[in-house]
Amino acid sequence: MRMKISKEISELASVFSKAGFSLYLVGGAVRDFMLGKENNDYDFTTDAEPEEVKKLFRRTIDTGIKHGTVTVIFHGVHYEITTFRTEGRYSDSRHPESVVFVKSLEEDLKRRDFTINAFAASLPDGNILDFHGGMKDLRKKTIRAIGNPEERFSEDALRMMRAARFSSQLGFRIEKETLSAMKELSGTIVRISAERIKDELWKIITSRNPRLGLEAMRTTGLMDCILPELSGTYGFEQGGMHRETLYEHLLLALEYAAEHDYPAAVRLAALFHDIGKKETREKGEDREWTFYGHDKVSARMTDRIFRRLKTSNEEREKVCHLIENHMFSYTPDWTDSAVRRFINRIGIDNINDLFFLRIADMSATVGARPVPDNLLAFADRINAELEHENALTMKDLRINGEKLMKLGIKPGPMMGRILKTLLDEVIEEPALNNQEYLEKRAIILSQDQEQ
Repeated sequence: MRMKISKEISELASVFSKAGFSLYLVGGAVRDFMLGKENNDYDFTTDAEPEEVKKLFRRTIDTGIKHGTVTVIFHGVHYEITTFRTEGRYSDSRHPESVVFVKSLEEDLKRRDFTINAFAASLPDGNILDFHGGMKDLRKKTIRAIGNPEERFSEDALRMMRAARFSSQLGFRIEKETLSAMKELSGTIVRISAERIKDELWKIITSRNPRLGLEAMRTTGLMDCILPELSGTYGFEQGGMHRETLYEHLLLALEYAAEHDYPAAVRLAALFHDIGKKETREKGEDREWTFYGHDKVSARMTDRIFRRLKTSNEEREKVCHLIENHMFSYTPDWTDSAVRRFINRIGIDNINDLFFLRIADMSATVGARPVPDNLLAFADRINAELEHENALTMKDLRINGEKLMKLGIKPGPMMGRILKTLLDEVIEEPALNNQEYLEKRAIILSQDQEQ
C-alpha cells in the first residue's frame, strides 16, 4: 500500500535523499491514512543524526536535540524530525535515562507504543512499512502494545491512558494482554503530571465513543487513581425514577452529548453533573432517596477535580457554573423580569449550553420522556427577551463607570454596588434604561450610601 505524499513533503524528502539519508513519515498520520481519516499532524524520522540534519537546512530549531529531535523550517513550514533511536532504562515511567541513535528504522519502531502507531511511510514514494502486525490489528480493530506490554507501560505510564483514548477515538478494543498489563501497572499513572493526564482524559471525554475509554479506565484501576469520585459512583443506586445506577446515568448523559456533538464544556458537565449525589443521598418521607443540594455539591466536587487536573480557570468556572445551575425549574407563571433575571444569572453565552446539559441529563434517564413542553416554552421566552434587546448585563446599561465619575462618584466598591442596583432595576423595568433616569438615580444611591 502506498500513501499519497504532497509535493512539499516530497521536496523535503529529496533534501535527505540527495545527501544520502532516508526520511520516513511515521505514527498517527500513516495510521489515519489507512483508516481513511484526515490527519495533518506529521511526525518524521530519519537515519541522519541531529547535527547532520542541521547541516542540510539553513534554518533549524533545537526542539529536543538531546533526544534526537530537530525542527526544520523548510519553505516557511515547520517539520519536527527525529533521528532513529533506541532508549535506555526508564526509572520514572516517563523519561529514558539514555538515548542511542541507530541506523535501523525497524529498531526505532520497536520503542513505540502500539502496533497501529508503528507504521512508517518511506519518502518520497509513500510505500507503507509494517514491522509489527499493525495492519492485522487495524483490520481486527484492536489496540495492542508492541512487544511486551508491561515494558511499554513501564517506559511511559501515560501510554495506558493513550490506550484508553485510542479505544474511544477509534472504537477499537484493547487486546487482552495489553489490558492485563494496564491493570497490573495502573498505579504507576500517579507518576505522570496532571497536565498530561488531563490532555488524554479530555480527548476520551470529547471523543465519539467516550464509554469505551472510560470503561477501560475503570476496569483497569486507572479511574481509581485519576477520578476516584467518578469511580465511586459505580454500582451506586439512585432509586425513584432512575432505574440505572449513578455511574451509568453519567455515562449515558455523556454519550447523548457526544452523539449530538455538543461542545466540550457540555460533555464535561454531563459526565460530572450528578457526581455529588453520593454525598447528599438521604431517605425521604416516602422512603425514596433524596439528593437535596446535589447540584451545588457536584459543582464543588468538579471544581476540586478540575483544580487537581490543572485545567484553565475559564474552563473550570464554565463547567462548574453549568453543573451548579442544571436543576433550574421553570413554570409558565414566571414574569418577564424573572426570565430576564435568569438570563442575567446564567449568562447569555451559557444559555444554550445549559439547555443542552439539561436535555442530556433528562435523556440519560431510562424510559425518559421527550423534551417536556415547558422547557421548550422557556426557551421561546428567553429568545423573545433576547430579541427585545433589553438590558441584561452591565454593558447594556446606558451608564457606566466613566459617566459615574463625571457625576462625582469615585471608583471603588460603592460604584460597583450602584451599578448593580441600577442593573437590577432596569432588568425589572426595561423602560428605566435611559441616561437621564440612571444619572439621577445614581446620585441618590451615592448619597444614601454615604450617609
